[in-house]
Amino acid sequence: KVVVTTAGNISALDDAGNVIAHYPCTSGSQHDPLPIGEWKITIIKKDPIFNYNPELFWDADPNHSKAKIAPGPNNPVGTTWIGLSKEHYGIHGTPAPEKIGHTQSHGCIRLTNWDAAELASLVDKGLLVACEKE
Repeated sequence: KVVVTTAGNISALDDAGNVIAHYPCTSGSQHDPLPIGEWKITIIKKDPIFNYNPELFWDADPNHSKAKIAPGPNNPVGTTWIGLSKEHYGIHGTPAPEKIGHTQSHGCIRLTNWDAAELASLVDKGLLVACEKE
């Protein structure tokens, strides 16, 4: 199980409920809060393509059009995407690791690229992700 809190922490738990990994994260914002509830991991993707759709972002420039952004560490979702059963939400890396815990996100759970990659190695599709208020 993975537990994400509104306090900016994410933990991976083993079957007995013991913490096997713990990371700082950025999760949501006032405009796009962390989606409280239980979700399942639907996909784990290394080096994802980011499909930018300005219609999904409240702060997007209305003159922007849809775009595909190439994989790599500077991609908006970094080098790892762990998709959730909540549409358009996931756990992912970032091109700006220094901002983890200091900035807001558009609702997703953002980790450093290296923490996202490590978490991806610990989880499988179908695993429960609990997003909780703290």
